[in-house]
Amino acid sequence: MKINFKNLTVQVIIAILLGVVVGAVFPEFGAKLKVLADIFIKMIKMLIAPIIFLTVVIGIGNMGDLKKVGKIGGKALLYFEVVSTIALAIGLLVVHLVQPGKGLDTSAANGSDVSAYTTAAAESEGLIGFIMSIIPDNFFGSLAAGQLLPVLFCAILFGVASASLGEASKPVIKLFEQTSEIFFKIIGMVMKLSPIGAFGAMAYTIGNFGVKSLFNLGLLMVSVYITMFLFIVLILGAIAKYFGFNIFKFIAYIKDEIFLVIGTSSSESALPSMMKKLENYGCSKQVVGLVVPTGYSFNLDGTSIYLSMAAMFIAQAYDVPLSIWQQVMLLGVLMLTSKGAAGVTGSGFITLAATLAAFPMIPVEGIALLIGVDRFMSEARAVTNLIGNGVATVIVAKSENEFDPTGAQNKVSTETSVQNVPVLSKLNTQ
Repeated sequence: MKINFKNLTVQVIIAILLGVVVGAVFPEFGAKLKVLADIFIKMIKMLIAPIIFLTVVIGIGNMGDLKKVGKIGGKALLYFEVVSTIALAIGLLVVHLVQPGKGLDTSAANGSDVSAYTTAAAESEGLIGFIMSIIPDNFFGSLAAGQLLPVLFCAILFGVASASLGEASKPVIKLFEQTSEIFFKIIGMVMKLSPIGAFGAMAYTIGNFGVKSLFNLGLLMVSVYITMFLFIVLILGAIAKYFGFNIFKFIAYIKDEIFLVIGTSSSESALPSMMKKLENYGCSKQVVGLVVPTGYSFNLDGTSIYLSMAAMFIAQAYDVPLSIWQQVMLLGVLMLTSKGAAGVTGSGFITLAATLAAFPMIPVEGIALLIGVDRFMSEARAVTNLIGNGVATVIVAKSENEFDPTGAQNKVSTETSVQNVPVLSKLNTQ
């Protein structure tokens, strides 16, 4: 079979493999290549705030019916809460059965400096602080700072106000639609650099942690990967089947975004193209514009699994026995803290530190044990988050009759039969 080197997926896979080779052969040089990944992710992030704002406003503004906006938003949040709680529970169950932290030598964590995480967790001021952080100091400041939750808050307000004005707001919505097309065109240009970003990220990982670390990251990492795989196949697969689509075909459809996330360890890097893919799959623009950005803040299935397993791992490592009721309490705390994960820089460790601060029987310094392996688990978290949000969007669209089944059939058929067309060319011609 002839390999088409113009295909974006092929380019990203080759870049990842080259990154592994460079990191293994020239580790010091490879460790310095992280700057390539940082530049690519930064270019993506500079576009996320305006794209989220424009997409949400367009989605709500075009919907017109505020009752429908509330219904879709409420249904999405209910789904997020139920599914992410299931993810948390599965993580606790697996780590309880496998017990990866049992017998671990914790001396390496003693005296480790984790103040960067504990300080940030303390500054978050719990649930009240999280709620206050959603409201920006000024409307345009949230866009300038690129903070997802405040941008989402402002966009919802602007969209609701536009919808309530009816025809009077149509010129503004039309202008936003045209502006959005320009931003997606820029995304298409930036995405051409994704193989370079993936190459730099993988070269850094191997150069910094070594080839051995790929095979000897321990039972915790294996448990996390297995748990997330089972969650995607069994839980999301069952939900998808109930709503009339196949999880494996859906994953194949978004394979370009998945490889990009694997290469960069950031689900944000695939957010703009994922939104286009979901529209092409059959979901209405309005549902995509409302559900996807909200899901990136409140539907972090992979992060939920990681947080529950990491907390129990530390408890096992320090030989802290937890009763069934204490584990239920831990689940309850995680249900709150995990919702703020996307709104905090360095969300994994900081959110974990905030959780342990609210659950003081587990030593917070234990997060130092996870620093070395966190980079390798971040890919699994990001991919699970990406797939989870994609499935959620399709389900909400289907349940609200905002889904075009012919779009899904045609697009999946095109994806599987036309292998020589890069995803970027398809994005640019939409």
